Amino acid sequence: MIRTLRAFFLARLLREKILLVALAVILAGLWASSLSGRALHFWGERKHTQAALAQQAHWLNSRLRVQAAAQQAASGFDPAKTLDSTRLLAAIGAVANDAGLKNYTSGESQDVSNGQFSVHALQFSVSKVEWGALKAFYYGLQAHSPYIGIEQCAVARDRANTTLLDVSMKISSVEILHGP
Repeated sequence: MIRTLRAFFLARLLREKILLVALAVILAGLWASSLSGRALHFWGERKHTQAALAQQAHWLNSRLRVQAAAQQAASGFDPAKTLDSTRLLAAIGAVANDAGLKNYTSGESQDVSNGQFSVHALQFSVSKVEWGALKAFYYGLQAHSPYIGIEQCAVARDRANTTLLDVSMKISSVEILHGP
């Protein structure tokens, strides 16, 4: 096959030879460009995988320390004070009423459980609230810490009255299903 290609190439005119060589160079350049792109992608993925493996190895190597810290943190929780989704809703309503919030709504609870703990989260929104009442609500929630916490909070000025605020929060609680 190579002899046939060589005979074909040598039988061509000089300009055809130059065009064939140029075509071969262009094809080789395209192939090299594609190869380099794939190689760069491969090395990037390799670096990312090595970093992920190093991080996983770090957490696996510090497993005992993490378990001890988790046990210590869990021992600080009183299972009787942890809140299920109904008690969370009632506690937030009580804190909101104590703070003087009037225009508030609570969404449905979203529960995540692993068998030992449950995390209950709900969306809480209040509109047309003054800063003082919002601050009193925040401090009221802090009194229930670490059993109730704010995961997300968005505060915006009310469009009709810029001295009032519209607030949306994601509030969560932890419930211990089985004692430590």
